[in-house]
Amino acid sequence: MRRVITYGTFDLLHYGHINLLRRAKAQGDYLVVALSTDEFNWNQKQKKSYFSYEERKAMLEAIRYVDLVIPEENWDQKKTDVEKYNIDVFVMGDDWEGKFDFLKDQCEVVYLPRTPEISTTKIKAELHTK
Repeated sequence: MRRVITYGTFDLLHYGHINLLRRAKAQGDYLVVALSTDEFNWNQKQKKSYFSYEERKAMLEAIRYVDLVIPEENWDQKKTDVEKYNIDVFVMGDDWEGKFDFLKDQCEVVYLPRTPEISTTKIKAELHTK
C-alpha cells in the first residue's frame, strides 16, 4: 500500500482544497492529512481560523479522499510523521516548492500546482470588502 501525507489548515474549505486532496490521494492508496491545530495556527503562524480544529477535522473526515486526519502541532513534526505513518509520498502545493526537499531521503516529495483562482486568503479578502 502506497501511503501519502499532506499538511494544511483547510479553513473555509473550498474546491481548491478538494482538488489538492483528490490529486494527493491519486499519488497512492491511503491519504493522511495533518491538520494544523488552533494553537499551532495562532502561536506559530499568527493566523486565527474561522472554524475550530474539531470542525475542520470533521469536514476533512467527510471527504472521500481522506483516510486519516492527524494534528499538526509544530513545524518540525514532518520527519517523525513520515516515519510513524510509513509514508511513501509527501505532497504539498507548489507554493511550498523546495521547502520540504529535506524529506527526500525518507520518501518521495511532490509539489502539486495550486488551483490558481481560489484560496482562503482570497475568500477572506473578498468577504472583507463587502
